[in-house]
Amino acid sequence: MKILLPPSETKRPGGSAKPLAFEALALPELSAQRVAVADALIALAQDPVEARRVLKLSDRQLGDIEDNATLRSAPTMPAIDRYTGVLYDALDATALDAKARRWLGQHVWIHSAPFGPIGALDRIPAYRLAAGTSLPGVPPLRRHWADATSAAMAQEETSFILDLRSEAYVALGPLPASLPSAYVRVVTEHGRALNHFNKKAKGELVRALSEDRPRVRGLSSLQEWAATRGIIIRSGEQLGVIELVVAS
Repeated sequence: MKILLPPSETKRPGGSAKPLAFEALALPELSAQRVAVADALIALAQDPVEARRVLKLSDRQLGDIEDNATLRSAPTMPAIDRYTGVLYDALDATALDAKARRWLGQHVWIHSAPFGPIGALDRIPAYRLAAGTSLPGVPPLRRHWADATSAAMAQEETSFILDLRSEAYVALGPLPASLPSAYVRVVTEHGRALNHFNKKAKGELVRALSEDRPRVRGLSSLQEWAATRGIIIRSGEQLGVIELVVAS
């Protein structure tokens, strides 16, 4: 099984001195796309006024321009530790034991705007770029990433993909029809979609999976495992969509 997570706008600063290594990231077929976006971000950062406009930064976020300027030389840390926010706080990967973290590294991709899907333990620097940004120097991100990302994921040998991404990131890399998958929506018992609790529930689900490390080969085995945890996962109204049910 592979799990696809969205990134987060907020990120933990710092890391080790080891710089970004494009060739070490998951799905190396995407190296050319990654380099193009990284170079465009670095170039944009040379004009702070334009960078602020393009990236839609507030006064408190102006330091993100420097993060982009130093993308190739800045400290790095595992992606699963770099991201913060509701989903990643609920997952709390830094508190997991070594076996759980290795499982995350083997089974989780985080879909970022500058790097595409990367492994949970792939080392990345802090950066600023959202899925909907029109970045000078590259085509619209959807056109830049979608076909190449879908093709790269199609080469992966996996029995099942659990897609926890937001729709903006799904657009940057639609899952190929050749891969058995399910897209997750978080709902109440009565089917009402949620926002804040959406992210928290997804983080808690991935944490539970990393702790138990079940052998999931499809939706039925995922549901069987979920039942042992008291987690309700049911089929959605749309084909290919499942619902993660939380208490209202």
